[in-house]
Amino acid sequence: MSNYTRRDLLKTLGAATVAAATPASALWTNMAHAADAKYQVTPEKGAKLRVLRWKRFVQGDEDLWNANTKKFTEKTGIEVRVDNEGWEDVRPKAAVAANVGSGPDIIVGWFDDPHQYPDKLHDLTPLANYLGAKYGGWYDICKRYGTRDNKWIALPLGIVGNLLVYRESHVKAAGFDGVPKDLDGFLKLCKGMKAKGTPAGLALGHAVGDGNDWVHWLLWAHGGKMVDEKGNVVINSPETVAALDYIRELYPTFVPGTLSWQDPHNNAAFLAGQCSMTNNGISIYYAAKNSTDPKLKEMAADIGHAHFPIGPVGKTTEFMQITQAMLFKYSKFPNAAKEYLRFMWEQEQFNPWLEASIGYVSQPLKAYEKNPVWTVDPKHTPFRDVAQGLMDNGHAYKLGAASAGVMADYILIDMMAEAASGQQTSKAAAERAQKRAERYYKI
Repeated sequence: MSNYTRRDLLKTLGAATVAAATPASALWTNMAHAADAKYQVTPEKGAKLRVLRWKRFVQGDEDLWNANTKKFTEKTGIEVRVDNEGWEDVRPKAAVAANVGSGPDIIVGWFDDPHQYPDKLHDLTPLANYLGAKYGGWYDICKRYGTRDNKWIALPLGIVGNLLVYRESHVKAAGFDGVPKDLDGFLKLCKGMKAKGTPAGLALGHAVGDGNDWVHWLLWAHGGKMVDEKGNVVINSPETVAALDYIRELYPTFVPGTLSWQDPHNNAAFLAGQCSMTNNGISIYYAAKNSTDPKLKEMAADIGHAHFPIGPVGKTTEFMQITQAMLFKYSKFPNAAKEYLRFMWEQEQFNPWLEASIGYVSQPLKAYEKNPVWTVDPKHTPFRDVAQGLMDNGHAYKLGAASAGVMADYILIDMMAEAASGQQTSKAAAERAQKRAERYYKI
């Protein structure tokens, strides 16, 4: 383990917790290395790269990403410029770059965005196969998002784990030992917390991660879906109406303002004490734990993480934002870009980055489950396995331009918000979503 990595781990997680972690000599052992895992490209002479990625919620993520990028430049002589954009801005900028044929060489984007313009992206199959063979294989959810027609059109960076984040003492004050595992119990908990003056708050604005994640879960938990196995739009269904009826009863338990929340808003509301349960990654806990404010440090000790309840379908229906790197064909230096991606995904860089991010992004490759970040603090552990069993945006049908377009247009979030706020009846909201989605799914 390098001196830099050790210092970063000590700074990020604290010396006391590191002392209890796996011994340094064993941190990166037992990685899967296939004997035939070989990959090599020769970067172009004079190559310069530009990378666009989403803006961090955990400072260690950005710090280590930039440090690893600097290492790459020092090793190869290839200059790399990294730009960071707000979550909501990455998708439209990637779409513009694909359409005009100009922009960053690599864009780290969201969900099934690569499936909107697969012909504009480089085939990353050799690189993905190399990494998969070397590091224990890709999770199924990563394969579904990263591949199209048996080719890798994007390289998954991981899943931004999205679980219920709650104040343990406030849940107990509402009469519950933890977050219920069924929808009826969950609704009763939210009503109880509202009555105690410690309401929940879940985003119903155009939040790329937090909004999409929980409304997909809720729809699927009731058995609703956007399209069937043949690609026919079926969002206007009794199951969808049942989900909308549920959110109409749930929404009054929320803190005011959630209809306009984007991804940063629930973090701020929770840390300000305005809401006591939301859905998020590990960043809320990170911010409280590392704050110099004694009240926030006290809050950190009271924070719990839980999976979403199971609905009438009888199984987990969780949905979380996958983030993946796309290499555009307009790049003048594709080999240099591929070498940058390989370098960043190798264990010498990826493991320290995963640590510094305190698990904000859960690994896409199975071997990285062994990273001690997942066990150095028991409140990190629920995020380790989020990739297992996740459902993708295509759901019953396949991923493609239609599924990506429906999400980019926020059709599902808008439907939920319209019903929750009373702007539309449950039936009317489902009918409007049906018409909007049919513009994308033209079978």
